[in-house]
Amino acid sequence: MLKIGVLASGRGSNFQAIIDEIEAGKLQAKIEILIVDNPEAYAIERAKKHGIPYLYVNPKDFSSKEAFYEKIRDELLSKGVELVVLAGFMRIVKKPLLDAFPNRIMNIHPALLPSFPGLHGQKQAVDYGVRISGCTVHFVDEGVDTGPIIIQAAVPVHPEDTEESLSERILKLEHKIYPEAIRLFAEGRLKVEGRKVKILDYSLPEKYFTNPEIRE
Repeated sequence: MLKIGVLASGRGSNFQAIIDEIEAGKLQAKIEILIVDNPEAYAIERAKKHGIPYLYVNPKDFSSKEAFYEKIRDELLSKGVELVVLAGFMRIVKKPLLDAFPNRIMNIHPALLPSFPGLHGQKQAVDYGVRISGCTVHFVDEGVDTGPIIIQAAVPVHPEDTEESLSERILKLEHKIYPEAIRLFAEGRLKVEGRKVKILDYSLPEKYFTNPEIRE
């Protein structure tokens, strides 16, 4: 069973989606620890409800970002974590963690990368006037949302959309494709070759896409 460590900063809705898939028996994994950098993160309440160990690590307690990530790395390794999952973790991951978990840190971004990386990807999409947006699960590297792409799913952008309305539509798909990407990793079906991630014997189910002609 795949051992997962989750990093979060806020409400943790993707964290909850992963928990739900595990508890439903659809994802053969165990969340060994939740680590937060925000003592008020609602993800903590989710962890408590489901009996998941959690730890608050205060960045201000460390002399450098590297030292902060060394602490996180050590905690994850002590739990035997095999895959690190970022669930709304609002920090750029640094080398101590990247070196300890090469191609074993996942993130989900609310845009179709490489378009609109960084903060507020949904607002960027609305402001730019694109017709299609979506979400991307990718492995994490030293850049900002630049790592190899695992899965993407698309949603239409309507003329009257706001950042909030588009975010809500994208979030529904985030909750589907993130656990799916973790499942593929758990089954050993992801192979990273340079910038590309090959998925062995697999095609993404059609339910993870929305028809641009249909309004949800």
